[in-house]
Amino acid sequence: MKIWASEHIFNHPWETVTKAAMQKYPNPMNPSVIGVDVLDRSIDKQGRLHSTRLLGTEWGLPSIVKSITFTNMVSVDEKLTYKPHPEDQDKTILTQEAIISVKGVSLSSYLEGVLASTISANAGKGREAMEWVIRRLNAEIEELAATARGTIRAPMAAAVTEK
Repeated sequence: MKIWASEHIFNHPWETVTKAAMQKYPNPMNPSVIGVDVLDRSIDKQGRLHSTRLLGTEWGLPSIVKSITFTNMVSVDEKLTYKPHPEDQDKTILTQEAIISVKGVSLSSYLEGVLASTISANAGKGREAMEWVIRRLNAEIEELAATARGTIRAPMAAAVTEK
């Protein structure tokens, strides 16, 4: 078993980041994620949302991993935690942890290390994906606001023209 961990600070408020996290897939940075299922979602007594999601992936694992493990002996349990930054309300802290297990082969420790490296590289892509989703959400909000402004002005313009 190998444990991998990382921390990242987003320069966006917690509300924005968590909205993006719920809409992260599909995205062009992580084409390996082919499906997401919500297995459980609950709010604890402190008002925190806990969501257990199962991601279906097609990883493009290194050929040595595929040939030795047959991929059904690989397990990755990943936990992401988003918290408001304690000193800056316009920032959010992401903590990522992954527990990687490869079973039934003699090179399991080596393969767990290879997978940890892959997860580390993919975490960077995941953060890029979050920024992509946030930009998309902000563009949608701006488009809706522009439409609302246009809708409000259009009847007034028509009324002026009719006189």
